[in-house]
Amino acid sequence: MKSMTTMKHGGAARPLALAAVAAAVLAACGGGGGDSGSGGGSNVRPAYLGTITEARYDGSSNDLLTAGLGASGLASATPPAYADALKPTGAELRRAAIYNNYRAMLDMTAAGGYGTLYGPNVDAQGRVTTGEGKVPGTEYIAYADDGSGRQNVTLMVQVPDSFNPARPCMITATASGSRGVYGGISTGEWGLKRGCAVAYSDKGTGAAPHDLQNDTVPLIDGTRTTAAAAGKSAAFNANLTPAQLAAFNTATPNRFAFKHAHSGQNAEKDWGTTTLQAVEFGYYVLNERFGALASTGQRIRTITPANTIVIASSISNGGGAAIAAAELDTQGLISGVAVSEPAVELPANPGVTVQRGGTAIAVTGRPLIDYTTQANLYQACASLAPSVSTSPYAAAFAAGFAGAALPIAPGRCAALRARGLLTADATAAQAEESLQKLRAYGWEPESNDLHASLAAFEVAPAVAVTFANSLSRASVQDHLCGFSYAGATAAGAVTPLAPPAALAGMFATGNGVPPAGGVQLINNRAKQGPARDFLSVADSGAFDWNTEGAVCLRNLVTGSDAAARKLQAGVDETRRNGNLRGKPAIIVHGRADALLPVSHTSRPYTALNKRVEGAASKLSYMEVANAQHFDSFIGLPTVLPGYDTRYVPLHVYLNRALDAVYDHLATGKALPASQVVRTVPRGGAPGSAPAITAANVPPLAEVPSAGNAIAVTAGAIAIPE
Repeated sequence: MKSMTTMKHGGAARPLALAAVAAAVLAACGGGGGDSGSGGGSNVRPAYLGTITEARYDGSSNDLLTAGLGASGLASATPPAYADALKPTGAELRRAAIYNNYRAMLDMTAAGGYGTLYGPNVDAQGRVTTGEGKVPGTEYIAYADDGSGRQNVTLMVQVPDSFNPARPCMITATASGSRGVYGGISTGEWGLKRGCAVAYSDKGTGAAPHDLQNDTVPLIDGTRTTAAAAGKSAAFNANLTPAQLAAFNTATPNRFAFKHAHSGQNAEKDWGTTTLQAVEFGYYVLNERFGALASTGQRIRTITPANTIVIASSISNGGGAAIAAAELDTQGLISGVAVSEPAVELPANPGVTVQRGGTAIAVTGRPLIDYTTQANLYQACASLAPSVSTSPYAAAFAAGFAGAALPIAPGRCAALRARGLLTADATAAQAEESLQKLRAYGWEPESNDLHASLAAFEVAPAVAVTFANSLSRASVQDHLCGFSYAGATAAGAVTPLAPPAALAGMFATGNGVPPAGGVQLINNRAKQGPARDFLSVADSGAFDWNTEGAVCLRNLVTGSDAAARKLQAGVDETRRNGNLRGKPAIIVHGRADALLPVSHTSRPYTALNKRVEGAASKLSYMEVANAQHFDSFIGLPTVLPGYDTRYVPLHVYLNRALDAVYDHLATGKALPASQVVRTVPRGGAPGSAPAITAANVPPLAEVPSAGNAIAVTAGAIAIPE
């Protein structure tokens, strides 16, 4: 069963038993001062928090981790249904969001490790149980905002019933990518199993759009209403005046605005702040629940940084947000950091060097918009290179994107040659040249096999368009570089989104970075009229995957005009400084990552941290061989055969990093030193690899062998081959 209430300031009417426990904790810890990071003062509600909705889940019909589906329900290929698909309830959307977000992060096949190496039925000690892994507890959700309703960052805190106020702990699980607040649920699982509270933030992104044609917006629970009815309660509103909206819809009908791209906030600059706000929300909730009761009826800050283990964690953009939060944490709210494949923006001149096998990497430490716009230019052409013709999806890519009927990828190759961005004349040679361009720009050779699948899934254009808009603080009216978002017919023409239920459920099914949920990336400038990006025709009459748009996005990074300077200023607001303030930390990253290449992210950040913190640095870096960015792709053997034979789940190592940081904080056990983790691919036939075992994913070595040890000195990192 679930019950919902609205949490009021003060919280005096709490069970006396909890107050007694809290008083005992307070006495044991000696209290503290009056600032927000210490104990002893009143538990003051953060000023940025809006109304807090509180929901209790019994762990049977519904729960914190699986929304009542259990381990078997999450594994099922059949998603949870809605009573009315056109008007799903908030509870139904929550269940579907947990189902879809969990599955989007992980390989859900038994052969890939679900249910044996990880999953709700695998307990905190790694033991496989026969249970469903449901976690009873209470969930708190609120907006963080400045009163304008323009920010409305969704924060959430889950407190499992197993939380022990005598040994309090909390982790962050900031949403990855541009997902909504449940986008970090697979990370939150570690904390819930440990009895830790979990603090989530959607970091000012989210999956559900503003439907501009019909002027409807999402609310905090994913349900939809008119923009007028929502007012400041909208999770996102594109903020157009009635006249602007009418003109926009007349000129470009059936379009959508998404929060990450079109909020005008440059949300990434605040990802550290909003992750810290989630932690503060966590402390507030825990003290409302368990804090000692003062004679005034107010709760006292009993659970504080002095007696609580708090680990900033998550993956991808969420991992980058955790790092940003640790850097910003002047109050000591965070105890340690454990992240996977973080997207982290380095200073413009980080002053670091990266070597692999004794050879210097020439191009490192570039921001995401830089290397992603480079990928957007060359990846589709590179996917046709004969040297990667046996990589996952390469044959299907060639059949779908290089056939006589739709020669999109060869058209991109030819367009790059016509612009002087390639020199070779034949398509095969142009493809090999494009592949080398990516290698020279910082991609590892292990990434070669991933380009075809990422190009086919439109990963680089989706990310490039979203981040270019966000960093530029562009309005949806600007149609930056000619791009917009809309439904499309099979031939690529803009059309109302179908089926109608797609929008109603997009809070749960979307990822906030179209193409997703039926919303496509549109090239407004196509010769045939606005059309789906990769189906658009150039002015020359050729299919070239909208080379003009890709070049425009790239010029925002490399150019010097007003539009370029605007984006570049936004990038500068997102750069991190490398100072983790002496917090024990572990970063794990897959060597083959083709979305967030290690030489642009974790490798140079580790060297920067050592340069900035020197002997005070407690950061260890784990580079995992045979691992890449999308564990969920491993679990698609019929779609992406070959991922299963080549790659191991990186999620295993995030869990181990969390274990190691927790053990260090709780018992003083030494963190494992920086190392390359030599995993063993499953092998076998693509699409039917044998089941993974513990032997495929060896543990982190406390002291790695000489051949695996990563050397980190002030401003330099040397990775063994």
